[in-house]
Amino acid sequence: MAAPCPLAPMDNRPAGYRGAVMLDEEQANLREALKRVAVALKQSGLPFALAGGYAVWARGGPEPSHDVDFLVAESDAPAAATALAEQGMQVVQPPEDWLFKVFTDDVMVDVFHRDATIPAEREMLADADEIEVISVVMPVLSATRLMVHKLHAMDERYCDFGKLLPVARALREQVDWAQVRKETDDNEFAVAFLFLLERLRIVETA
Repeated sequence: MAAPCPLAPMDNRPAGYRGAVMLDEEQANLREALKRVAVALKQSGLPFALAGGYAVWARGGPEPSHDVDFLVAESDAPAAATALAEQGMQVVQPPEDWLFKVFTDDVMVDVFHRDATIPAEREMLADADEIEVISVVMPVLSATRLMVHKLHAMDERYCDFGKLLPVARALREQVDWAQVRKETDDNEFAVAFLFLLERLRIVETA
């Protein structure tokens, strides 16, 4: 008989937990990589935050099936890479100059230091909340900052409203939508998405 898949812990805490959910091996590995990188960054003393799909999950959204993302300030990126390498992780610099990749037990984690074309600064991390995610307390980007990041990423090549709608629904009560509109007003795809949210009555009309 095959060994049973590991179970997510039974828990009624809202942030980053789901009760009695079967995890496949890939997802379990992503969670373990998330914890290892978070712990290493905490030990470094550098400001950072969980970002991307797992930050959305920590705030009550759907769990992603791939990708673990963290954000550090651009000025701290070299020190963060060094700190992770000193913990025995493999750090790789891809051709893109706005992130580096970390491998732990063959699982890849992305560490970003730029939001679209805007270099990340420590101030971007100031409103991150300390949330317990998979038994580790770590800074998690604010819901407002997460939406800004996701909307900034939209362009003619990536404009999948279907993927963003569940995120907006899950985070709507946590987001400062006026601030999101202000920071993404120069992106026509973001403006169109926000208009759709209004038409669907997910957010109030501006």
